[in-house]
Amino acid sequence: MFGIIKEWREQRILDNSEFTHTDWLHAAKRIVILDRLDEDELNRLFNLATLFLADKSITGAQGFEITDAVKQSIALQACLPILNLSLEWYAGWSSIIIYPGSYKSDSTTVDEMGIVHEGSQHRSGEAWLRGPVILSWKDAKHSGERDGHNVVIHEFVHKLDMLNGRANGFPPLQADMDPARWTEIMTRDFEDFQTHRKSGLDRYGATNPAEFFAVLSEVFFETPQKLIDAYPDIYDIMVKFFRQTPL
Repeated sequence: MFGIIKEWREQRILDNSEFTHTDWLHAAKRIVILDRLDEDELNRLFNLATLFLADKSITGAQGFEITDAVKQSIALQACLPILNLSLEWYAGWSSIIIYPGSYKSDSTTVDEMGIVHEGSQHRSGEAWLRGPVILSWKDAKHSGERDGHNVVIHEFVHKLDMLNGRANGFPPLQADMDPARWTEIMTRDFEDFQTHRKSGLDRYGATNPAEFFAVLSEVFFETPQKLIDAYPDIYDIMVKFFRQTPL
């Protein structure tokens, strides 16, 4: 019964979308990494993005105007990682905040002596546990250009990671995946990345396992051959996790 109601509600949202199929096609053409998708995949992505926009609010900070182009760009790239999963993977939160450029974020850290340090740093994006995704449009508008950097995918992958608690590089896995193998591969290659530079992989990924997962997810969707060259086992488990083969 609940499934029938859910399908009815979703169909109503799709039927009453503010964007036509042609609108979505024009938006997708501006995002280079989407050119690998076939017609069926694009149609499913457009539907998913439409439902995503109905489920999430996107608001501008510091006077930033949320245009149709901004909404479509964010929605398409946010939904790419869950294209073969479902919108349920983004459950439990509802807000996306867009700044015009990088913004300051307060931070609190505790050193090995137990001393608390407070400060602030400029950010291009962040994801809060059970809270909003925050993005800098100056950075997000260049996402999807197949250069290995994608702040939208990065922050939304953090949201996938947070489905089972704080981001730690170990998201809920698919039923047919082996958690022990995921842990073994990600731990081994994270330790390697901390001491060895890899072409096309942002050093920010060496910060901690959560950032390693998010950074390598950017590469998986943007420049997958770079990930295969650096860490082929991670590419393989990401294929199983995202249910996609971007190369």
